[in-house]
Amino acid sequence: MSKIKKSFWITIGLAAVFFLVLIVLSAVLQLGERLNAIHVYLEYAFYVISAVLFILLFLRPIFIVMFSSTFSMDSLFSEEENARKNYSMYKKVAKNLLVEEYVVEEEKTLLTDSLGDALKLKESLSGIFDKTIKKELNKIIVTHAESVFMTTAISQNGRLDAIAVLTINLRLIKELVVKCGFRPSYASLGRLSFNVLTTAIVAESIEDMKFSELFPQSSLNALGEIPFLKTITGSLAQGAGNALLSLRVGIICRNFLFMNLKGISKREIKRMAFAEAVTLFPKVVGESIKKVPKRFTDLFSKIF
Repeated sequence: MSKIKKSFWITIGLAAVFFLVLIVLSAVLQLGERLNAIHVYLEYAFYVISAVLFILLFLRPIFIVMFSSTFSMDSLFSEEENARKNYSMYKKVAKNLLVEEYVVEEEKTLLTDSLGDALKLKESLSGIFDKTIKKELNKIIVTHAESVFMTTAISQNGRLDAIAVLTINLRLIKELVVKCGFRPSYASLGRLSFNVLTTAIVAESIEDMKFSELFPQSSLNALGEIPFLKTITGSLAQGAGNALLSLRVGIICRNFLFMNLKGISKREIKRMAFAEAVTLFPKVVGESIKKVPKRFTDLFSKIF
């Protein structure tokens, strides 16, 4: 990637983070004004709580990702001289993997035996990343997509949906980076930030979409016009849409961590991300829908 292209995506990333902050700040100030009508101290207390949550849920994940060491998986498939040049990085990543519980003992033994040779260590890391770590990262991606589905399906407020999607996706990226022990390049983080921003914006606007517009001229459209079912199916459609976008964010992040692991270009990796998200999507929806009735039961029990 050229320096101009890297600078462009870093700038886009910084701009995306700025707009994400504005989304959160706007929501906080809007709710704070409503609380002021009740009591001014209630507004102040809300701002203090919001500031603490902003640090924990927004700033903390960003700083953890930003200050993690970077490691391009391109180097795993480079020439012999580059393998020796990146030897110190290989060892650092290998030591991170040796303390992970999901890495089986056979793989840990293989890593330990390969620590003294750059080429052997490169091959060992390649196999472990391709087989074991990818599956572990997919579990994390699916779990967070389920959280997005549940949260935005139950919530009936577009602004809250946007904040929920934003915080869950940031936590997703942070956990993927922590699990691998390294982060993507700053340019890749810039692209990720842009994807998180667009996902949050879509989450806010999807609340205004009508269920009948999502499924025109179908039997589901008729069901969607039944008052009670209209609310339920509309909420599920919103949750499903947000979950699919969150899957894509997670897969793009994982692909940036596994940059060119199979010799595929970055552009092709991004194109494949949505296709893979669609593949994982039925699992997310199936598991989430199983949990929705209990959430609605708990909600109605509190109301009545």
